Amino acid sequence: MSASPYIIDVTPQNFAQIIQASQRAPVLMDFWADWCQPCKQLMPILAKLADEYEGRFFLAKLDTEAHQELAAQFGVRSLPTCKLFVNGEPVDEFSGALPEQAVRDFLDKHLPRPSDGLVAQAQQTLLAGDAAAALTLLEQAKAEDPDNHRIDIAIAQAQAAGGDSEAALATLDQLPADKQQDTEVQSLRSHLEFEAKAADMPDPQSLATRLEQDPTDSEARVQLANHYVLAQHYETALELLLEQMRREPGYDDEIARKTMIKIFDLLGDHPLAASYRRKMFTLLH
Repeated sequence: MSASPYIIDVTPQNFAQIIQASQRAPVLMDFWADWCQPCKQLMPILAKLADEYEGRFFLAKLDTEAHQELAAQFGVRSLPTCKLFVNGEPVDEFSGALPEQAVRDFLDKHLPRPSDGLVAQAQQTLLAGDAAAALTLLEQAKAEDPDNHRIDIAIAQAQAAGGDSEAALATLDQLPADKQQDTEVQSLRSHLEFEAKAADMPDPQSLATRLEQDPTDSEARVQLANHYVLAQHYETALELLLEQMRREPGYDDEIARKTMIKIFDLLGDHPLAASYRRKMFTLLH
């Protein structure tokens, strides 16, 4: 039995209570075994973080050799495996002896932070159309929680919504290298790039007229697709670019293909991205 109030040894008798406790605070369940050397490397890291986070999550240690039937319920195939339970359900997991920072990053994606209330209030304010007020709230949240990079992303979103694309890009540029690869960051960056390009383009109506009068007008087709992206008419934009690839794939250094890839970045896991990625690859091959 651990001396820490934040660390619990799992048994068949207390298992249901531990899962129920995740209704109040997240529970990280560590599936381990005495013969597993990586488990022993990970354990002190988990114990240190459990004490440091002081109840923001609880660490539940499950000996898979002593309680094989419990481990089997969750299909654990390798050790160590850690599963995070929130509101009685497993919401995320990782395997292997991760370094401390990687475990911190894993936890911070899910654990409540003191700034969460302000960020939620700012997001509601932004949805109501008041980007300036949202920024004020986010700057307050950042002052209270300076290491929370989710606030930086929210600030960039508010800056973009307020029309300051340059400031939004600068905020994104200041994020650490590992955060630059987040889907949310790549999506916002792609949107800002489309916005910057559109500023120097003719208006959508004149481009549509040009294309109607001359279906071979590649410039009009690509620029009109850019405008459709900003209007969130992604499928129409992708159809225009696919048509451009059929007609003149090499136009402007393959701009149609490259623009489609940027739209995929913007859409992330949206089904349209998967569908048109297949169509693009079919056309290329």
